[in-house]
Amino acid sequence: MAFIVAVAQRKGGAGKSTLAANLAAAFAGQGERVALLDTDPQKTLSHWHGERARAGSRAGLLAFDAPAGWRVPAACDKLRRSHDVILLDTPPHDDTDARIAIRAADLVLVPLQPSPADLWATGATLDLARAERRPVAVALNRVPAQGKLAEQVAQQLRAQGLTLLDATLGNRTGFASAFAAGLGVTEAAPRSLAAEEVRALAAALKGLAPRR
Repeated sequence: MAFIVAVAQRKGGAGKSTLAANLAAAFAGQGERVALLDTDPQKTLSHWHGERARAGSRAGLLAFDAPAGWRVPAACDKLRRSHDVILLDTPPHDDTDARIAIRAADLVLVPLQPSPADLWATGATLDLARAERRPVAVALNRVPAQGKLAEQVAQQLRAQGLTLLDATLGNRTGFASAFAAGLGVTEAAPRSLAAEEVRALAAALKGLAPRR
């Protein structure tokens, strides 16, 4: 049975689609049977997947679909028994469609840039996950190389009793370069620090999978 993760963040620009793509590529590179679903009407991952078709042998095998609205639960049910991990990229603003995607998931993964504005804006995502009674894990994304802000934000998250993954993703150009080529950074630059970060995040996430 697949571990279904909804990558959700109501605030735009948090790196939601990039994170979902990189996790999918990382899991696929580890031999997991992965499905990636683009439920966001902006279709960022659909464009990424189109580029991926031209990436050749560097691109690992993963299933892809772009269901909308009430088709999401059926798509998950169809893939659940034949895959190990299903990642959903969710709509940032559509309450109904985001709720449907979150309801289909075992876990809601919330990417968060370490800034007060992003922290404040995350409340709407957390409220939606709580309303659907889904567990939440927060991943710090685009963490700057210097400064104390990331740790300050981490302390506030822990004070709220939220699950904060120890693995973080830095603010690295390698993520954007790989994404533009339809790849994850683990495929485009497997020995890079960015690739190490994604693999660590994938491992931390897999540790939260429910026992069947």
